[in-house]
Amino acid sequence: MPSNQSPLGALPARFRRERVLIVGCGDVGLRAARQLQGRVRLLALTSSPLRQAELRARGITPLTGNLDQPATLQRLAGLATRVLHLAPPPSEGWGDPRTQALLQALRRRSLPGALVYGSTSGVYGNCDGAIVRETRPIQARTPRGQRRVDAEQRVRFLGRSALVRASILRIPGIYAPDREGGTPRERLLKGTPVLKAEDDVYTNHIHADDLALACIAALWRSRPQRVYNVNDDTQLKMGDYFDLAADLYRLPRPPRVPRTTAQDKLPLMLLSFMSESRRMDNARLKSELRVTLHYPTVREGFLDGIG
Repeated sequence: MPSNQSPLGALPARFRRERVLIVGCGDVGLRAARQLQGRVRLLALTSSPLRQAELRARGITPLTGNLDQPATLQRLAGLATRVLHLAPPPSEGWGDPRTQALLQALRRRSLPGALVYGSTSGVYGNCDGAIVRETRPIQARTPRGQRRVDAEQRVRFLGRSALVRASILRIPGIYAPDREGGTPRERLLKGTPVLKAEDDVYTNHIHADDLALACIAALWRSRPQRVYNVNDDTQLKMGDYFDLAADLYRLPRPPRVPRTTAQDKLPLMLLSFMSESRRMDNARLKSELRVTLHYPTVREGFLDGIG
């Protein structure tokens, strides 16, 4: 996929006056920036002085600040016309003080016209394999999910109270061959087990480049206070997902274990993912954001990395 491909095509000259601030400018943020480079002015919040040279080399103006230190965020007020918020919550607690600090900083002066928040599909909780649309009530049961719910609520309140076109992207597992830990290869090489078919769960995925496309499309095309599932068309259970990857990589398929013994063989984080099953519907992503997936299933994404 061309690194500068944008879902918006060649932006009109007036868009060059746009200032897009990326908060949480990691892998996906950099992919989005690459697709916007030369079309808008790009800004990124960073707490690391060591990253400033890297960001400048990519055509991004670094802004020093730390979401865990609200006093350092004052510079953000009134600076951006659009904000892409991809920073994760802290690893502990039930709320997201980082999103709270960011939104308070943005409120100090003229607000951006649009704000996109990258949330997680984990807010839906376990859906027993049902098809999940954005209208489904959320039922996050873990602290990790609750922190995302808190962030979503804060973003939606900003949208309603300040008339900002705020939107939320609910994102499942992100993969890409050129992303650190972005393919199942390492796990397959370790021989990590998966659940037996009768105990297995549906899992959802999105290629990192397609996620970046969705982020950009949402900055310009999302409806006010709208939620979007950002996933591809794959409908596979987790074990079948790893079997497919193993076959394509020409590696042994992972062993299958019953759920009753999985807790003795798998880390707690992985077990938590294996306790939730859902099939996310992405019709709104395609119809409203008009995103055409470059990798409509994980097969295309895996083959692209192999080829």
